[in-house]
Amino acid sequence: MRHDAKGHDEPDRKPLTEPVFLILASLADQPRHGYALMQDIQQMSQQRVLLSTGTLYGALRRLLEEGCIERFSQEDTSREKQAYQLTREGRRQLALEIERMKQLMRIASTRLKGMEA
Repeated sequence: MRHDAKGHDEPDRKPLTEPVFLILASLADQPRHGYALMQDIQQMSQQRVLLSTGTLYGALRRLLEEGCIERFSQEDTSREKQAYQLTREGRRQLALEIERMKQLMRIASTRLKGMEA
């Protein structure tokens, strides 16, 4: 059984992979289509994470199935771009992951400070 950062049971919740975390983070402020997601993730990661289209669309498919994102209707459909937006569940998953990371950072920082004394 897994626990979230506040200690609540989350039986099926696993830590998000970095690409999935960055996809959710990218969609947190506005809907985006695939290419815009790839560009935003590259910028957020300071060019460290370069998603292939296969990785991106595989992750998007899983996130759609899990209800973390949904398709977003756009006015510009001339090139049939599919845009995505975060759902309430997606925001919840992103918030849980941020809390999990904060907890890990607190633990590591405390241990590191203890070693410096």
